[in-house]
Amino acid sequence: MNWRMNWRTAVAALVALGLLYVGWDLGRWSGIALVVTGMVMFALVSLNRMMQQLRRVAKRPKGFVASAVMLNAKLRPGMNLMRVMALTNSIGDALSPEGQQPELFRWTDDGNSFVTCEFRDGRLEKWELVRPSGEDPAASTGS
Repeated sequence: MNWRMNWRTAVAALVALGLLYVGWDLGRWSGIALVVTGMVMFALVSLNRMMQQLRRVAKRPKGFVASAVMLNAKLRPGMNLMRVMALTNSIGDALSPEGQQPELFRWTDDGNSFVTCEFRDGRLEKWELVRPSGEDPAASTGS
């Protein structure tokens, strides 16, 4: 596992423990019940958002993006895979074997330009835009 992933997990656990302590301090068992209810609600809302996104991308062609150039402009290091799928509205074509790190995914547009993204522990590390050779750059931008 990546250190970053362990760090985020540790911070989430410390925040949860801190909230539970505050709940206990303010209302004993009823305070803890309120905090646990809030945590469960947060988890359910997050799960619901993820499921909606997965339903949306499942209806689109795998590995397709409207514009690879626009996707390239919107990508940032550290983005998670779900955020990239939200940008593309598509599940990427997996180029690496399942379960192997780093994970490689590719999104291609109608002009055969494609973006290959490398994810480590679910976070975007680097990406590369490839455009077909012999294409006039002014023609692909709509100028």
